[in-house]
Amino acid sequence: MTNASSNPLTATLTFTVAEDDTALAVGSGTLPVLGTPRLLAWCEAATCAALEPALPVGSTSVGTRVALEHTGASPVGQQVEVSASTTYVDGRLHRFTVAARHLGGNGKVVGTGEVTRVVVDAEKFLSRLG
Repeated sequence: MTNASSNPLTATLTFTVAEDDTALAVGSGTLPVLGTPRLLAWCEAATCAALEPALPVGSTSVGTRVALEHTGASPVGQQVEVSASTTYVDGRLHRFTVAARHLGGNGKVVGTGEVTRVVVDAEKFLSRLG
C-alpha cells in the first residue's frame, strides 16, 4: 500500500456542455443542463487519462467504484474543467480524487468525488466474458 501524494498521477481535461450532454438528452432529468451521467463519464475520462501513461503494455483499467456529488448546474455552452489525481495506490488498485469546475467567471466547483480503477490485462479480461 502506498499513499500516492508523493508522486500522484494527474490529468485535467476540458469539455464544453453540448445538447447531447444535458440531463434531458441522457435521460437523467428534464432540464437542458449538464446531466450527472455525462459528468461522471467526464470524471472517468480524466482518471483514464491520468493512469494511461503508467499502464504496462497490454493493460488497461476498469472502473470499480464511484462516489460523485454533482453540486452545480452547467448550461449548454459552458466549459467545464475536470481534474483527476491519485490519492491512493495498492498494487493494481488506483483511487482518484476528481473535481469539475466552470472555466471563466468565478471557477465555480460543480462536482467532486472519488473514482477507483483497477489495472487489468486487456486480453485476459475480455477472454473471461465469453
